Amino acid sequence: MSEAYTAPTLEDFERALERVHRITQRTPLESSRFLAGISGVPQVFLKCENLQRTGAYKLRGAYNRLLLLTPEERARGVVAASAGNHAQGVAFAARELGIKATIFMPKGVALPKLQATRNYGAEVQLAGDIFDETSVAAQEFVRETGAVFIPPFDDHAVIEGQGTVALEILQRAPEVETIIVPIGGGGLISGVAAAAKQWAAKQGKPMRIIGVQSENAAPFPVSLEAGEPTTVKTFPTIADGIAVARPGERNFAAVREFVDEIVTVSDDDIARAIVFLLERAKLVVEPAGAAGVAAMIAGKVAPSGTTAVILSGGNIDPLLLQRVIGHGLAASARYTKLRILLPDVPGQLVRTATIVAEQNANVVEVIHTRHATELPVSEVELELHIETRGPEHGEAVAQALRDQGYQVRVGERY
Repeated sequence: MSEAYTAPTLEDFERALERVHRITQRTPLESSRFLAGISGVPQVFLKCENLQRTGAYKLRGAYNRLLLLTPEERARGVVAASAGNHAQGVAFAARELGIKATIFMPKGVALPKLQATRNYGAEVQLAGDIFDETSVAAQEFVRETGAVFIPPFDDHAVIEGQGTVALEILQRAPEVETIIVPIGGGGLISGVAAAAKQWAAKQGKPMRIIGVQSENAAPFPVSLEAGEPTTVKTFPTIADGIAVARPGERNFAAVREFVDEIVTVSDDDIARAIVFLLERAKLVVEPAGAAGVAAMIAGKVAPSGTTAVILSGGNIDPLLLQRVIGHGLAASARYTKLRILLPDVPGQLVRTATIVAEQNANVVEVIHTRHATELPVSEVELELHIETRGPEHGEAVAQALRDQGYQVRVGERY
């Protein structure tokens, strides 16, 4: 299928934009001086699909797909398998069109995503401990009921809908020459790349499209090297929204034709990006949605000209956000762990805390042990978790302790 697939035309995307605007929002395009500064480009825009209705771009493709159903297909109802944004997009679009929607979700799905999908009017069935089992259950339901399955990315109408993000960017900022896009199965980047490249060709302007995958779930680089969609082994990642093991057939063909470069980022990179977006841009973005910003901060991409980065979604469980913020602060050396060897005599805890305070660092956790087998009998280990302004500040605190005669390790055991 990938060899023969023809992506939507620019006119197709323009018609899709008119359709999806019946229910979707034209999301903001915010400017980031910091990202422009570190990238050396005139301007960087953030396309805030995290502020889209349902909290993600997925609503665009879902609504475009459902709107094109025949009356007979609408009567049969629709079904989808998803642990998050696709589920909510299909549920919301189906409600707006008066179509019955059944959504299959894994048993361990985050409660906020489950409740949101139900609140949009869908019937939710929990099936399977892993997503593959959930998908099998959804396909069985299709065979039994005749309901229409709505794919999350490997579908022409879905690609058309997702590509409307690019048209909104270019209508608002026609000077954009590079667009950076998170990639899972490839639905978003397929539409964005095809729409943007065709728009740029019509205008006689340059356009680069850069995709970003999680390094723990990155089938596109392998597939492009192999020349065909390839299944890869995936590993746990906080970016569950783009954790896909195999590209879609249509998506692979579109990416091969229109995308210039694909890079990968680590969970640490993504966590740092989430903290940056919270602090600097005042935006709540889910891990998958922050992948493009992560690539810029980590120096994984070299954009040219005015650049737009798509923040693809903002649906993050508050409990996960709490953990990710801590992880992001640690990855940015804003949390520093110090292990200090002390003589086992009174007053040492106060003395070390005073030294830390004099360096304007804040202690957030203290672990004091004298029972570790590797410690001399006359000494104890003090583990301090401190807030700092960054790696230089953390090292300054450690050096101040060393200057007072203490043995200090930063982030490691003796």
